[in-house]
Amino acid sequence: MLNAKQCDAFYAVAKTGSFDLAAEQLNITASAVTLRVQSLEKQLGHLLLVRDRPCRMTQSGQTLLHYLQHQRLLEQNLMQDLGGQVQQEGFYCLNIATNADSLATWLLPTLQAQLIQHKIVLHFQLDDQSQTHHLLEAGLVNACLSTEAKAMKGCLAERIGQMHYRLVATPEFARNWFQQGIHRDALRHAPAILFNEKDQLHTQYIQQEFGLSPAQYPHFFIPSTHAFFDAIVMGLGYGWLPDYQTRHLLESGQLIELSGEMRIEVPLYWHHWKQQSPALAILGECLKQHAQTTMNQPLAI
Repeated sequence: MLNAKQCDAFYAVAKTGSFDLAAEQLNITASAVTLRVQSLEKQLGHLLLVRDRPCRMTQSGQTLLHYLQHQRLLEQNLMQDLGGQVQQEGFYCLNIATNADSLATWLLPTLQAQLIQHKIVLHFQLDDQSQTHHLLEAGLVNACLSTEAKAMKGCLAERIGQMHYRLVATPEFARNWFQQGIHRDALRHAPAILFNEKDQLHTQYIQQEFGLSPAQYPHFFIPSTHAFFDAIVMGLGYGWLPDYQTRHLLESGQLIELSGEMRIEVPLYWHHWKQQSPALAILGECLKQHAQTTMNQPLAI
């Protein structure tokens, strides 16, 4: 059996990166934290932390951290199932993984009324929509939005709709770089706007359709949804933007769609554990209702 105090000490160091900060959080001395972590490492037979500034976890430490995070989520769900809120202020707290575009556009407005009415607070973790289900698998979140259709063991995956993306740029950018339309040689020279190295929406499409990897064309990495949008509007490059963000700019002519044949539809699935708290079930139902009314058809532009 794992010792609860030793695990709490390790968890605090892993989260803060410091034995001193962990000691402040736990209201004990730094030497006591050190002794508890050392005892845990001795019991498990593995080094868990690299004593550095800040402290870094070993692979064994990362495995233990995932286990402890998952354990805490299960405990949180149990407390909510029994009808008790998990914070003294009376709020339910849920951990949700999502892609940045959903969070920046439709997700919070969709959930707003339910969050206020049922006193729910959310801790979001961001990742590419093709990667968020790994956070659920690791036990780091209660639920996630993902493009993965297959549910993991012990989980359910429900399709809630799809996001519609268009390849867009400013009219001036299009005149400068795509005067003869979208073709391989033009793409090799025109600067692209990518979210980060995980931006598979862009890179996979260009790789599959034109045989070009990111190393073969100039590109920005802009890991901020709003700055990504602003960069395209400024004329710094071209990229795929969701209909939620571009409707008024396409209607006004500030942005143009570069090719109607290069639209991308990204399906979204709501993944959650089969045993879920009432608060999480409320949010899931809200998302499914939203999908039926607004997410299944592209905007008419």
